[in-house]
Amino acid sequence: MAQNNEELVRLKSLTRRALILGGVQLAVFGGIAGRLYQLQVEESDRFALLAEENRINVKLLIPPRGQILDRFGKQLAVNQQNYRVVLTSEQTPNAEATLEALGRIVAVGDSERERVLREVRRNSFVPITVAENLTWEQVSQIEVNAPDLPGISIEVGQTRLYPYGTMFSHLLGYVAKVAESELKESEDPLLTLPDFRIGKNGIEKTYDTALRGKAGTRQIEVNSVGRVIRELSRNEGKPGRDLVLTLDGGLQAYAYQRLMGETAASTVVLDIQTGDVLAMASVPSYDANLFTLGLSAGDWKTLTEDTLKPMTNRTIGGLYAPGSTFKMTVALAALEAGVSPAHAVFCPGVYRLGNARFHCWKRGGHGYMNMRDGIKHSCDVFFYDTARRIGIDRISEMAFKLGLGAPTGIDLHSERAGVIPTRDWKLANFGEPWQGGETLVTAIGQGFVLATPLQLAVMVARLASGKAVTPHLSRGFRDQGPDDAAPPSLFAPLGVPPEHMALILDAMNAVVNEKGGTAGRSKIIEPGWEMGGKTGTSQVRRITMSERAQGVTKNEDLPWHRRDHALFVAFAPVGNPRYACAVVVDHGGGGSAVAAPIAKDILIEVQRRDPLGRPALPEMAANVAQGQGG
Repeated sequence: MAQNNEELVRLKSLTRRALILGGVQLAVFGGIAGRLYQLQVEESDRFALLAEENRINVKLLIPPRGQILDRFGKQLAVNQQNYRVVLTSEQTPNAEATLEALGRIVAVGDSERERVLREVRRNSFVPITVAENLTWEQVSQIEVNAPDLPGISIEVGQTRLYPYGTMFSHLLGYVAKVAESELKESEDPLLTLPDFRIGKNGIEKTYDTALRGKAGTRQIEVNSVGRVIRELSRNEGKPGRDLVLTLDGGLQAYAYQRLMGETAASTVVLDIQTGDVLAMASVPSYDANLFTLGLSAGDWKTLTEDTLKPMTNRTIGGLYAPGSTFKMTVALAALEAGVSPAHAVFCPGVYRLGNARFHCWKRGGHGYMNMRDGIKHSCDVFFYDTARRIGIDRISEMAFKLGLGAPTGIDLHSERAGVIPTRDWKLANFGEPWQGGETLVTAIGQGFVLATPLQLAVMVARLASGKAVTPHLSRGFRDQGPDDAAPPSLFAPLGVPPEHMALILDAMNAVVNEKGGTAGRSKIIEPGWEMGGKTGTSQVRRITMSERAQGVTKNEDLPWHRRDHALFVAFAPVGNPRYACAVVVDHGGGGSAVAAPIAKDILIEVQRRDPLGRPALPEMAANVAQGQGG
């Protein structure tokens, strides 16, 4: 009986253990089944995608950069085939030996060799660029020697080309590799590609986003170690948009060549009615293609340390005292203040204010001068007296109205504002109140007054039109139609009485076309093409009393950097103003002798070419597409 009880207890214990074990097993298998259901049913799409991503890589493709064209379709910035040599180390038994052999055909520097070998160690299956911009001769030699260059192959890409070299560099700018700071500021995936270039200066920078286009994609199948098996699909993306500029390429080339005889100079030609920039040249210049090909440290040092600053676009970055070209501003301010154009001032050659003496450029003086004569003969004493009568406040107000003392808003980076001094400006910058003598010096465009050549051209355009002309370089994109083309520029009136403007333009006409005018030697004799203008000579040194007593040293007898700047501003034709022009020759001497003849030649050329008489943007599509130009 006792034995039966023991068996019964043992049986119950075994049954309980079996039940517990079975429960544990059921829980385990239930958990596994649940997890399998989750993986295979609920998350099957996610893991299928992960598996596909391990098998398929998506690569970005660089789209062709948009071209930059002049107003007639002439190609100023284009793309050309770029032959580059690449190394796939998986295909060579010895990458170092292959690079050594390649170096006998294509120069491979030590730093480039180290870079390639470093990338080889990181990923041996990806083609690595060794050198770019190969000549056809180099490509041929590499192909001929292919058996001795295992792992080496030629790829064809695109690189930026500026066909006219230095002529347009300050305007177009250049493209270069993306800097680390620029990469952080943009979310565009194109910027992450090592071979991608972006606009760094000029028009290339201003319109970079539109010019660069949208990235394409390339799907490739790879194995578990990253080796490419095949290409599955390709989407070329969206090419950059072709940009049409206001420039007349032929006129720009002429203006640039005309300035080449000077050490440093600049010029701007504007359409008076629309603000189109027809030419904007600055010398010395630089070749933007150097940046595309890869600027060496030596070349960069040469450019940046050159005392003539070839990287500076003088038309928007050069600041000059405008000299006597500022006198029209003072005259307009005087007319607005109620000074009669017939008011006469006697010029004995010197003007006294307290104990100070302010000299006229003409020793011995001009005699009696009214406003028209004061502009025609550029009499300093007349403007000393006029400025003293009206004060600095009226002068600065008119200067701002004519576009001086502030950026013009042109579609280029790095434009400088210039300086039109006011009482508040003097107090803020020097902590001193305005002095009466400073008003007199301002009246002849010296002292604190500074302007860019572009601002001087804008000043003339506003004088000739009576409107707040604003300059621009873009006419729009080639793919736009008449519906989205930019409408003609409608500038607000300046609010200056037309009779005041007419008097100023008449005086500028006298400067060039009447006997005794300071620019009479630069008169345009072609009927209907005559120009009106104003000379300016900007001092860069102080003339002492002792030098005046002994005779002022001539510019040609001074070192170049101590000579006066030569300036001339003009409009043409006199009867119906269409073009405004400003010329500044750094340390050129007298405006009448140096700058005026350049302006004359440029205004003759622009009227000969007649760029404003040709079709507007929407109507010129055929010419642009065929690459025809002026």
